Amino acid sequence: MMKTIAYIRASTMTQDVKNQRHEILEFAHREEMQIDAFIEVTSSSRQSSRQRRIEELQEQLKPGDRLFVTELSRLGRSTGEVILLINQLVAYGVAVFIIKQKLRLGEDSQDITSKIMVTFLALFAEIERDFISIRTKEALATRKAQGVTLGKPKGTIQSSMYDKDKERIQELLLLGIPQTRIVAAHLGYGTPKSLSYYIRTRGLRKKTGKS
Repeated sequence: MMKTIAYIRASTMTQDVKNQRHEILEFAHREEMQIDAFIEVTSSSRQSSRQRRIEELQEQLKPGDRLFVTELSRLGRSTGEVILLINQLVAYGVAVFIIKQKLRLGEDSQDITSKIMVTFLALFAEIERDFISIRTKEALATRKAQGVTLGKPKGTIQSSMYDKDKERIQELLLLGIPQTRIVAAHLGYGTPKSLSYYIRTRGLRKKTGKS
């Protein structure tokens, strides 16, 4: 059975949550659609997708479902992240309604307008990445020309999101649990590649295969 989920992400201001909810309810009323569930998050954009309940949102949405959100920026921390999520949802068969931008993406799988919009948004995301890359390289070149030493001191190990589960990861490795399963079934965040890097840099031991 098709369902409609509304996603709200706001700062700590209660009024912002109320405003988004009101805008979504008004839109649903105009379109004669019923909202089955709200996912509300009070957080900053710096938090992980798990903390922003994006993964929970993706798990709840099924092919044929609809997602309401007041504006594009609510779905991610950058244009690229937003477009990636929208492309994944539309490809999965979810219709995404962006109220402020008046976008209806994936509502009709044969709708050429939706396909064009998704393509343009993806292009904008790529352009944004290029601009960020150029600005970063220019800034680094300027600092280097000024004699500033770039990068962290040799031997420095940067903190990781896996640090809080280090002991648990070590236990699972000694039990012979594959890294892909550790990420998917036990941690619920991260990627096998980043976990592999963490294991290597922290010197965590794996099961040797000896009885």
